[in-house]
Amino acid sequence: MEMATIRQDPSIEHTGIFSADSFTARFPEPDSPPVDTCYVLVNDTGVYVTDGAVPTIFVSDLPDYCGGPGSSVQYLGHRGDIPCYAVSVSASAECPDTREYAGVRTLFGKIPDEELAIASLAARLIRFDRNTRFCGRCGAETRQLRTERAKICDRCNLITYPRISPAIIVLVQNGDRILLARSSRFPSGQYSVVAGFVESGENLEHAVRREVREETGIEISNIHYFGSEPWPFPDSLMIGFTADYARGEIQIDNNEIESADWFDRDHLPRLPPTKMSISRALIDQWVEKRSRR
Repeated sequence: MEMATIRQDPSIEHTGIFSADSFTARFPEPDSPPVDTCYVLVNDTGVYVTDGAVPTIFVSDLPDYCGGPGSSVQYLGHRGDIPCYAVSVSASAECPDTREYAGVRTLFGKIPDEELAIASLAARLIRFDRNTRFCGRCGAETRQLRTERAKICDRCNLITYPRISPAIIVLVQNGDRILLARSSRFPSGQYSVVAGFVESGENLEHAVRREVREETGIEISNIHYFGSEPWPFPDSLMIGFTADYARGEIQIDNNEIESADWFDRDHLPRLPPTKMSISRALIDQWVEKRSRR
């Protein structure tokens, strides 16, 4: 029986599109935004973007329609030496014609990847603040900590951190074919790799084996780490793997999956359309490696 270990393939490099690694979080954060500050304006799950030849999410001066009663201001980090904050904008606010509202997902390819990652972080932290205004244990109001990215309840001292939901995603190889599955939630004809959330008390390698077994009925071996992606829809951390087919016949669960099959690179079905997802990165790198051979 194979030991439940995870290896890393040294030939694979993956950089998450939504990884805001150009930011440096410096704590304690400033008591208030200093003069040399940049802002990202957030409304619900999207941000405001300038129009023109070089659109951007950044604002150097906070507009008059921001910062009113009930507005949320969240420290994001420093971009070089400049601190950056996310500021919530009321849904009823009238934004000038020079800015347009856009969902984060729709901005892929329209702004630099660095700004896309920062936009997703801004939307996540505004949502975190909105969803944790009151303590989940005693119901009292919370306040923002300045020493770390968290909220605290002064009544019962419960500290709440931004939610992160770990999920595995795995490309299973069987010779020159890969396992692709279709969920009823996908657009017509689209397939992708197997994915699912990690359960409480479960390690990653167990989650990889369990999800593949539950959704497709097959057993896998030779699990390799691929890369990770902070997927902000709404708060997942996608942890990617590759694995080899070991045994079994495909038997779909007819719950999360309605179809699954083996595909070679010359007969791939409709795939996730954008290259911003780790699911597409897994498939694309497999195709490229096979092509080089």
